Amino acid sequence: MKEAYKIILILLAVVITGCDKDEFAELNSDPSTLSEPDLRYSTAQVINNMYTNDYTNWFYTNFDYVYPWTQITGTGVGNAETFVEMAAQGGSQNVYGIIPNAKDIRAKVDALPQEEKATMRAIVGITYAAQIATALTQTDFTGSMVYIEAGLAPYTTPPLITPSYDQQAILFDTWLGELDGAIADLTAADQFNLGSQDIIYNGDYGKWAKYCNLLKLRIAARLINADRNRALGIVQEVANSPAGFMNSLDEDFIYKRGINYRGTGNGTQPGTGSLNLIDFLRENKDPRVRFLFDKNDFNAEVVQAFIDAGKPLPSYVEQYVVFDGSGNFESWSGPGEPWVRYHGAPVSPDKQQDGAFDDYFKQASRNRISLNGVEKNYTSTSSFAEKNTRTGFDFTYPTRPGGRFIQQIGNHPPLEVILGSSAETNLYLAEFKLLGANVPGSAQDYFNRGVELSIQRMDILAKNSGTFYYENDPVYQDEAMADMASTKLKANEIAALLALPDYDLSTNGIEKVYIQQYINFAITPNDTYTTVRRSGVPMLGSSILAWEPILSAGTPLTVPRRFEIGAPTEDNVNFANVKKAIEDQGFTTGTNDPNILNAERLWFDKNNPNYGEGPKN
Repeated sequence: MKEAYKIILILLAVVITGCDKDEFAELNSDPSTLSEPDLRYSTAQVINNMYTNDYTNWFYTNFDYVYPWTQITGTGVGNAETFVEMAAQGGSQNVYGIIPNAKDIRAKVDALPQEEKATMRAIVGITYAAQIATALTQTDFTGSMVYIEAGLAPYTTPPLITPSYDQQAILFDTWLGELDGAIADLTAADQFNLGSQDIIYNGDYGKWAKYCNLLKLRIAARLINADRNRALGIVQEVANSPAGFMNSLDEDFIYKRGINYRGTGNGTQPGTGSLNLIDFLRENKDPRVRFLFDKNDFNAEVVQAFIDAGKPLPSYVEQYVVFDGSGNFESWSGPGEPWVRYHGAPVSPDKQQDGAFDDYFKQASRNRISLNGVEKNYTSTSSFAEKNTRTGFDFTYPTRPGGRFIQQIGNHPPLEVILGSSAETNLYLAEFKLLGANVPGSAQDYFNRGVELSIQRMDILAKNSGTFYYENDPVYQDEAMADMASTKLKANEIAALLALPDYDLSTNGIEKVYIQQYINFAITPNDTYTTVRRSGVPMLGSSILAWEPILSAGTPLTVPRRFEIGAPTEDNVNFANVKKAIEDQGFTTGTNDPNILNAERLWFDKNNPNYGEGPKN
């Protein structure tokens, strides 16, 4: 029934949203007879609709499934054995909120006089870029979808209300052709300027064209194990494109809906970072650990409070504490602040039954202390930073029981969301160079540039979102220590990072590139799931960043490779096409059995390595 509603909305209902009867009659007239529109506002709405369903996407899709299944986080602190079973879904970005408006824009442009039509080509190009970027987020989870015939009801007689589903291979071919057309439109001369109605690039169509080239690279990445020669050919087209490719921070695709948009209104319940990922980032002093995850509560004051209360410290906290002759806190050892404040947790359910890991999983009892009649509980692990999903909440800094009350209140800037980046572009180019693409730069140069841009972008997002601890840690009363404990990017950090062995491609190069894509996509989760499936990274037994075996009662659990698809019902007006699309893909419907969702793969995923298996070189 849900599928039936979706089809109807695609084809009819979305078109009439907010219209009275007269407006409906106008919208369903022959496109060539419509009154002259102001296409700026229609195009602004298309762009605006590229990021919707934010709460359900984060609460369900990302934090219940994508991040736990890819070992970015657990579903909480670690995972229950049922975490591989799907329940409520948040879906993907909604391409069907874009298609009707996009087709309406194109129809109106087609109806314009030839001279005026020639100046509107870039606007048409934007509609394709927005549409394809959003559609990719859907096919990554469920495969076939209505696309080519979507939204045609107002332009067909009789109205087409039973559109065909397009298989994934056809979708990729279609999108590549549309992107080439969009690039040509976006780079055409003498175009009408959208200006501020373009909330991404303020009417800079050249940057939109580069974004289209990024979308081509995303498709190539999905083809790399399905049709490698085709994939490498696409990469070479992008590398030699007159439009160029994204290669600087000011070309990043940053979605900013408006000054009052602060992301999800309610909390999204992010999980704790995985032990292996946070260990990798902390041990290499990769600044992104500070932007992706929250500090734990164990600053020097809290550590001393545990000492005063006679309560043992979590072992992974205590390993970095230097005690003075009286057994009190003296300083931090090892990497010091802020690094010592980042700790993940194991993600295998069996670890929760192993007493060796109680410091992670029994924090409610182990991390509660009482001083002077005041009880307080502290968190010793690091959750995914919720400031990446919403900015409209306050924060109380951890202090000793009965101690100072320090809050950050009212720093609620507009949320900025990254939907594509120059870091992503360069990391793809590094990958494809290693896999044999004929592109001009070296893999190491692309890699270094990608890591540099990834860190710089995350730092900017953290600053602009008002991330706690960004400028300093106010619990430390020593000014030098407060500044040292800040999470902002510091001088020479990137250069020092890139000099480390884990960032040198001369050995295990392709694995290291995939690891960096994995880390970069941790802030853009639409591509996280796809990257882990197509790369087999993180890899079992890796000496760099290992995939943790997922065990329950000693038995490996199976992680799904696609999302559950509901069974169509015969009251669905498009029942025959829905049924055929499912049968063509060989999918079982109405099941959340992880074994079925793992075995029945999407088209692009059929030749990909298994989880943790490592890349197919």
